[in-house]
Amino acid sequence: MDAPVPTRQVVFTNKAQCRDCYRCVRVCPVKAIRMHDGQASVIEQRCIGCGTCVRECPQGAKCFRNDLERVKRFLAEGGKLAASLAPSFSAVYTDWRRGRIPSALRQLGFSYVGETAIGAYYAAQATAQVAADSPTKPWICTACPAAVRYVERYRPELIPFLMPVVSPMIAHAKRIKEKFGDEIKTVFIGPCIAKKAEADRPEFDGLVDCVLTYQELEEWFDSESIDLSACEESDFDEKPEGFARLFALEGGCLRTAGWSDEMFRGEMAAVSGFEEMRLVLNSLQEDTHPMMIEPLFCPLGCVNGPGVPVKSDNLFVRRVKALQYAEDNPGEIPHSPQTLDLRTPFVPRPEDVEVEFSEEQIRHALEITGKTRLEDQLNCGACGYPSCREKAIAVLRGLAVPEMCLPRMRRLAEQRVDRIIDTSPNGIVILDDQLHILSMNPAFRKFFTCSDAVAGLPISYLMDPEPFERLAAGQENVIEAMIDHRKYGVYCHQIMYKLLDEKQYVGIFVNLTNTRMNQEQLDRLREQTVMQARELLDHQLKMAEKIAGFLGESAAKGENLVERLMQLAGDESEINPKSDKQWLRDTYTSK
Repeated sequence: MDAPVPTRQVVFTNKAQCRDCYRCVRVCPVKAIRMHDGQASVIEQRCIGCGTCVRECPQGAKCFRNDLERVKRFLAEGGKLAASLAPSFSAVYTDWRRGRIPSALRQLGFSYVGETAIGAYYAAQATAQVAADSPTKPWICTACPAAVRYVERYRPELIPFLMPVVSPMIAHAKRIKEKFGDEIKTVFIGPCIAKKAEADRPEFDGLVDCVLTYQELEEWFDSESIDLSACEESDFDEKPEGFARLFALEGGCLRTAGWSDEMFRGEMAAVSGFEEMRLVLNSLQEDTHPMMIEPLFCPLGCVNGPGVPVKSDNLFVRRVKALQYAEDNPGEIPHSPQTLDLRTPFVPRPEDVEVEFSEEQIRHALEITGKTRLEDQLNCGACGYPSCREKAIAVLRGLAVPEMCLPRMRRLAEQRVDRIIDTSPNGIVILDDQLHILSMNPAFRKFFTCSDAVAGLPISYLMDPEPFERLAAGQENVIEAMIDHRKYGVYCHQIMYKLLDEKQYVGIFVNLTNTRMNQEQLDRLREQTVMQARELLDHQLKMAEKIAGFLGESAAKGENLVERLMQLAGDESEINPKSDKQWLRDTYTSK
C-alpha cells in the first residue's frame, strides 16, 4: 500500500506506475477518470469510491487512501477503540482464523470487538418500517454507499426513492456510541473503499472515526507480528440478531427484513454489479409500481469488495464460506426493540451537474478524430468509452484527449511510416517468399529506372537475385554488400534481411555512386600530388649537389688566399712585392 496522500481523496493514481493503458477508463462505471499527459487521474468530484479501478488496474496504479496510521495515532493518544467487523469477514478468513480474529483485534488495542451485522439487523428493521409506512412507493435500499453515491450524483431523479435509512456501518456506530459514549473511537473494518467516503459525510460526523479495509488490517497484523495461529479462540463482545450475517450477499437486507418470499413474486429485486443495478434502476424509472430494490455495487456482493486481500480465495468460494458461516452461526432471536434514530436524508450533489454541449460542438470534436461520417464511428470501445460520440463529449469536458482513439492513432502511424518510406532517399523494395516484387518506393524506381509495372515480377528482372536467394535458402538472416549495378550506373551499399513472420524479404539500397566518383577523383588528385612532389624533390637534390660543388671549390681557393695573406703579414723581409702582387692578380683573375 502507498503512503496516505495529503488530501482526503479516497481513490487516486500512483503516477509512477500508470502506463496509459485506458483500462481504468474502460472499467470505471461513471467515467471519473481524466486523461492528461499520458496519466489517468481520478476526479474526486465524479468518483463514487466503488474501487472498480483499484481492483482492475493491471499495474496497481490505482490506490485507495490508507488510514492505518490514523488508527495507530488514536491508540497512541490513549483513546479507547471499538472495532466493527463487516459481515464479509467470514468470506475472507477460514474457520479457525475466524475464531481468533477477536483475540487478534484485542491484541492490537481494541477494547470492544463486535460484528457490523448487529447494526445490519437494526438497519433492516428500520427499512421494513419505512416500507410499511409507505406501501405504495418503490424503494431503493441504502446499505451500499457506492450505490447511494451513484444515485445522488448521476441519477438525482431517483433520490426520492432512496430508503432514508443509514447503512449497517452507521447503525452499528450509533449503537456503540450509545452504549460506550462519544469518547470511544469507532473503527469499521471491511472490504469496501466507498465506506471511507461514507464515514466522511458531514451528516455522519463523529460516528465512524476511521475505516480500514481487510488489506490494511493484514498490513497491521504484519507490522505488529501478530500470527492468528498463535492467538486463542474467543467470541465477539456481542452477537447479531436474525439473518444479519447475510448482509454481505445479494438479498441479505431483504432476508433480514423478512421479505425473502416476496423476492419470487416480482415485488423485490436483489441485484449486484453495476450493469444489473443500472438496468433495474432504469426499470424503476419507467414503471413506478411498488417494488423494493436491494442493490450491491460489487458483483456477487461485499464478498467481492476491492479491499479484500489479493491472495484471498476464489470469489465463489468466498460466497460459499459466507453462506456456510451464517448457517452454522445463526443470529440470536430478536429480543430488543430498536430505539435508535436511523433515519437520514439524501440530497443531490449540485457540483456534479453535467454541462450540455450542442450538436455542432460534438460534431467538431468528432471531426478532430476523423469521425464525421457514421461509418467512421467504429464504437470499438478501445478508448474506454462505449461510443465515439460519448468519447467526443468526454473530450469537450476535458476528460479525454483525441489521441485516445486507437484506430485513428494506428492509422496515423501507418500513414507516417508510409510517408517516411515514400520520402526516403534510399531505395526500398519488398519481396514475397518467391522473391517477386511486392512494393517499392520512389527512390528505388529512380535508381533502377522502373515503374510500378514491375510489381509482381521476380527481382531477377532488375538485378542479380543471388543475395536474396541466400536469404531465402536460410544461409543468412542479414546480408550487407557493396554492389555495382553497371547497367543502371548505380553503385549501392545494400542491406537485405528477411521478415520471418510475414515471410517477406526487404532490400535497402543506399546510393554511393556520387561518393564513389568523388573518391576516385580524390585518389587521382592524390596520385598527381605525390608525383609532383617526387619531381620537385629530385630537382631540389640536383640543385643542392651543384651548389655544394660551387661552395667546395670557392672554399678551397679562399683557404689558399688566407694562408698567403698570413704569410705576408708574418714575414715582411721575405715579401717580394712584385711576386705577391702577381699572385693576387692571378688569384682574383681566375675567379
